[in-house]
Amino acid sequence: MQKPALVIMAAGLGSRYGGLKQAEPVGPHGELIIDYSIHDAVKAGFGRVICIIKPENREIFEERIGSRHSEARIEYAYQRMTELPDGFSVPEGRQKPWGTAHAVMCCAGLLHEPFAVINADDYYGPEPFEELHRFLTAQHPDNGKLQLCMAGYRLANTLSDKGTVARGVCTVDANGKLTDIDERLKIGWTADGRITDVSRETEQEYAPDTPVSMNCWGCPSALMEEFAPRFVRFLQQMKDPLKSEFLLPEMIGDLLREGKAEVTVLPVHNKWYGVTYREDHEKVAAAMEELTRQGLYPEVLK
Repeated sequence: MQKPALVIMAAGLGSRYGGLKQAEPVGPHGELIIDYSIHDAVKAGFGRVICIIKPENREIFEERIGSRHSEARIEYAYQRMTELPDGFSVPEGRQKPWGTAHAVMCCAGLLHEPFAVINADDYYGPEPFEELHRFLTAQHPDNGKLQLCMAGYRLANTLSDKGTVARGVCTVDANGKLTDIDERLKIGWTADGRITDVSRETEQEYAPDTPVSMNCWGCPSALMEEFAPRFVRFLQQMKDPLKSEFLLPEMIGDLLREGKAEVTVLPVHNKWYGVTYREDHEKVAAAMEELTRQGLYPEVLK
């Protein structure tokens, strides 16, 4: 059986953080967050690693990532803003990339096996890669639907101490299947220890164990056929030519509503770490140092 691939979305601008956050060291020997994800994925049994980047960042990725992982076959796909279907052009003044679904679509010529998709700037921990690999290499009933999976994190394990964050709040049925994702834009801790979202008119409170998506998906290779026609539809219907994005969670949500896909939510118990704000970096670096001290990672990742 062909090993599943790992697709890493690394072309985002990181506007709130203020730079190329994927290239910011967090490990005791200069490791990046992406290094830990590659290490955990290869250990779990994944094969190829495809990094989606901007063409101008190829050299720094090869130097700082490709050279570190002799055990992994690392390839690159380019997310270009000009990568558009015939008849479309980049709106004047647009600088924002086209979004996470467009990023994965840029791998169309490379992906022919089941694959996992993750963000480059999120530390997921070993558990989700083990769970995704188990799902992607298992046999699933042929019910006419695309069989996907998603790592479902406890909301309390994904928040920043430095400010609010955007999270995809998930509704899961009794069989562990995803029924809805609600993108909430300003979720954070209150002074009295509650978790609330303040992005809408009415404040919404959430339980600490509410499942959320951190853009950690497992997908069959057949999903790749869905991107191109849906991207055309997005371009035809987008409301803001400068800022609208073709997003992977929204595309998967559409497939769910159309009855074309089924998403199994895999509960994840380890803590997520990420650098949403520049001030988060110190906390992530301390966590990686502690995990290395505990023996979860070797002193120097290779």
